[in-house]
Amino acid sequence: MSSPHIGIIGGGIAGSTAALHFAELGFHVSIFERGQSLVDGPPICHLHAGGNLYREISQQQCVQLLKESIETVKLYKHTMNVRPTVIAVPIQDKGQPEELLPRLQVIRQTYSDLVKEDASNQVLGEPSHYYKLYSKSDLEALALLNEPEPNTLTEQSLDEWMIPFARNVDLNTLKFPVVLVQEYGLSVFRLSATVKLALQQLPNCQVYTQTQVTGVNKKGPQWQIDFQPYDASSLSENQSNSSSIDVDYLINASGYQTGVVDDWVNAPRSRLVEFKAAYVTHWSQGSALWPEVIFHGERGTPQGMAQLTPYPDGYFQLHGMTEDITLFEDGVATSTAESSQPKLPDYLVNKIIHGWTEQQQADRTQKAIQHMAQFIPSFASASLGGKPLFGAQQIPGTDITLRAASVSFAGDNYARMEIVKASSALEAAIQIESDLREKGWLEGSNVEPKFVSGNLDSEQIVQTACELAEQRQYPIALAKVGGVSRG
Repeated sequence: MSSPHIGIIGGGIAGSTAALHFAELGFHVSIFERGQSLVDGPPICHLHAGGNLYREISQQQCVQLLKESIETVKLYKHTMNVRPTVIAVPIQDKGQPEELLPRLQVIRQTYSDLVKEDASNQVLGEPSHYYKLYSKSDLEALALLNEPEPNTLTEQSLDEWMIPFARNVDLNTLKFPVVLVQEYGLSVFRLSATVKLALQQLPNCQVYTQTQVTGVNKKGPQWQIDFQPYDASSLSENQSNSSSIDVDYLINASGYQTGVVDDWVNAPRSRLVEFKAAYVTHWSQGSALWPEVIFHGERGTPQGMAQLTPYPDGYFQLHGMTEDITLFEDGVATSTAESSQPKLPDYLVNKIIHGWTEQQQADRTQKAIQHMAQFIPSFASASLGGKPLFGAQQIPGTDITLRAASVSFAGDNYARMEIVKASSALEAAIQIESDLREKGWLEGSNVEPKFVSGNLDSEQIVQTACELAEQRQYPIALAKVGGVSRG
């Protein structure tokens, strides 16, 4: 049997990872993306290697995210910003830091076991250093020290990473202990660059960017995908440029629009869609190498979680899990009995397609700065650093807190990629590969694997990432390597 022609609708991190996975395995792949380039969707900034940002999710989800993150690092080895994350519980919060410890111990033991099974799994530093606790007196002592020179820091310089935190955070606003954990950063621009450069070396993958899929129909044992050029500035459809191709296996990786394809192929699915935004700021005092910092809080309240994500050159990305910062009052939509596609309000869809006004950017960014300044007073001097990173994500089912999800199957040769976090994309692709094998698609095929992504040049990835950041009108600092170098 010849290898199947795989059609992928959607070029976000899910669809792009699937395209890379199957193209490297030698399959004929066609991927369709409405945007100018691949991996240009909701903000991706964090490797959830243990899920410690989300205390509300289950321990099982945390372990799943850890395992998926390890595999993601192996695939996208040049996309990490190697620096730890600090988890702090504010005084005003109902939670207690001690509640995090049993889960941290399980994750550390799981990581240790994975490294014993396979040394290549050690991508998050030494397992014994996966996390460390700091009392108030520990941090007060660290606050007396000078911030280290960036070139002296390593992954294992745990105390040194805590110095900027200790010197700048109002420790009287926190409960103790504070946790440092080895969850690193991810660069959406270097992810995009990796996929672009790798797929350029794989002629068996046809990439259709700036392309709108207009319909999908069953055509015997195959699927017919109809498509046409897409122009965001024009709402009119140019039917004269319509084309179609036939594929053997259809992967729906349409992100927040996954339900549109479900409706076309008559495969009902319950899901939520949530619109979110993160804000780009510049802080002249933030020249030191910072860890990422999470101040826990109750989602959707004025005390929602505050997240500080550092980048080079004094740039910081902010999340504030309140309805006037990252979340939106009417930003969650649900599917119905009539349609698998949740419908967001028109003004949010308009943001996704056409962007934000300058006033909208300024207002929400300033609220994000103020939210962070309640814990880091000097951060009040930060300013707008660029336009928001924003988009809508799908969440399968009805649990808004779900974070570990991958793929579901329906009908003949049809798979939906339903990831919530970027680190789940590879696992979803692997599950689809298993489905192909079970169906006998791969028996006797003459495909030749060609693994190009792992051999890409890091400097070329950074250069391409910076070009993508400029093309998308973001500061190139967001594309540069943050944290410490790995030899």
